[in-house]
Amino acid sequence: MNRLAAPLLIGLLGAAVLLWLGFWQMDRLAWKQGVLAEITATIDGDPQPLPVLVDPEAQRYQPVTLTGHIGDGALFVLVSVKRQGAGWRVISPFTTDDGRTILLDRGFTPVAEKSAPPRSGPVTLTGNLHWPDDRNDSTPENDEAGNTWFARDIGPMAEALKTEPLLVVARDITPPDSGIAPLPVSTEGIPNDHLQYAVTWFSLAAVWLLMTGAWIWRRLQGKD
Repeated sequence: MNRLAAPLLIGLLGAAVLLWLGFWQMDRLAWKQGVLAEITATIDGDPQPLPVLVDPEAQRYQPVTLTGHIGDGALFVLVSVKRQGAGWRVISPFTTDDGRTILLDRGFTPVAEKSAPPRSGPVTLTGNLHWPDDRNDSTPENDEAGNTWFARDIGPMAEALKTEPLLVVARDITPPDSGIAPLPVSTEGIPNDHLQYAVTWFSLAAVWLLMTGAWIWRRLQGKD
């Protein structure tokens, strides 16, 4: 029996740790699903007025409905969209009926359309306030002179277009933009890999127990 104590102890302790990690990931999954549900509820909520005092944490994803005028000029942010490939996010100045000028993310247009100036004029739009986190350590610096942006850097964009440092990402524009498809904010880009991690830990626990069983069997057979 003493010969089985070590493999039993190691097997049970190892499996317990791996199972604990799996259940911890399941708890994280439930937490992340709650966060995503809260974000979705905010995105789809009732429209609110544009804020006078900006609080990115409290106002992130706040829905808005605005009428006003899309101004001349646009900035082009290089992006890649599933099933469509590379293209541009088109960022233009938008002046509301009450005289505020903000940044408007109009959506996606193919690479070849950069040379075609997007239309300006009066529109009604629905969208969401957003403070994007597009930039990481590998993101190139923007080529402002060539109007090729690699991240939606609100401060520099506001300076370039002479707007408030406030961005609305369009969900719908009426009349619709020709050749520009809205890319509304959503939870799609927020990672939620906790179920995958949980399955990995549970699988490792099963393998660990199988290996422990094989070790015990070898000892019973007198092979160790």
